[in-house]
Amino acid sequence: MFGEHFYHKTIRNTVIAFGTIFNNINIKRLDSSGNPLQNIRVPLSYSPKEKFLARLDAQQDLTGDDSKVAITLPRMSFEITGYTYDASRKLNKNQKMAKVKTSGDTEKLNTQYVPVPYDISFQLNVFTATQDDGLQILEQILPVFQPHYNLSIKLVPSMGETKDVPIVLTNIDYEDSYEGDFATRRAIIYTLQFTAKTFLYGPVTESKIIKKANVDYYTSVDTAKAPREVRYQATPTSLQDRDGVVVTTLSAATDTNDNLIAVADASGITKFDSIYIDNELIRVQKISGNNLTVLRAYEGTTAAAHTNGSSVFLVNQADADLLDGFDDFGFGELKAEFTDMKKKNFVSGNDEAI
Repeated sequence: MFGEHFYHKTIRNTVIAFGTIFNNINIKRLDSSGNPLQNIRVPLSYSPKEKFLARLDAQQDLTGDDSKVAITLPRMSFEITGYTYDASRKLNKNQKMAKVKTSGDTEKLNTQYVPVPYDISFQLNVFTATQDDGLQILEQILPVFQPHYNLSIKLVPSMGETKDVPIVLTNIDYEDSYEGDFATRRAIIYTLQFTAKTFLYGPVTESKIIKKANVDYYTSVDTAKAPREVRYQATPTSLQDRDGVVVTTLSAATDTNDNLIAVADASGITKFDSIYIDNELIRVQKISGNNLTVLRAYEGTTAAAHTNGSSVFLVNQADADLLDGFDDFGFGELKAEFTDMKKKNFVSGNDEAI
């Protein structure tokens, strides 16, 4: 419609899910003593009610050869009868959902605007030859809907979008074609109306994962010419070592409460660096010779005892560069002040003189 084809099979999946509810209904035929004679699974198909009625009307004579190809009852059919926009479930149309691509380039996201709420009206038709068959079927359906039954449906597989869709029973009609002679076929028809409160989705687009955010502050209201004076920058940081480079080793064992760690060589470590020992991320607060004063269990990791000789890894930008969309990460923050009368050029990405 707008130059981009997309088809998530949302309506199709909703139809299949609706039919699945009624796909395993059975009736039992008993003899006069209450012993079971037959256990019949009721057939279900997607077709209009009028088509069944036309077929029944065309084979009402049960005494001739026509009875050999007659439609056997009981059976059920269902069909879609309409679509209605549901404004009461409307979401903010400017919001987007995002999901990291599950294969290929994990540096990119699949994004999609929030769905549009629609009610899909269904009609379920129950055809039986006897009243008892109809009541057996009805009593297996009605207790499930009070008045709704939730179905968990995967609406957009590429986004991993699964929602609970309420199926609401709204009305029940009953019809008994008892008129006619003894050779005329009787058909008892129950018509049940349902509403599926589902969602319809737009196209999935691809975008890159944002790995750096810059916010520039100005004192001038003329943002086209105002130089940046303060810049706040946020970047993702790794919560573990990823490049496997050992910077040093422990020269003494530590327990979970030690805030002073002795290493073999602290020359490759600076104040405020993050180091990684076993599965614990540790923040360096002070360095005195080869002794490190540290903050344990940094960024939500768990403090643990470490043995003498354990490898010490430096967690830095090289590890952050190895992050992909599936990894947990922290945030590095940087604040800078400027007096050089420059402004960010968002085309070139450089700070340029005004």
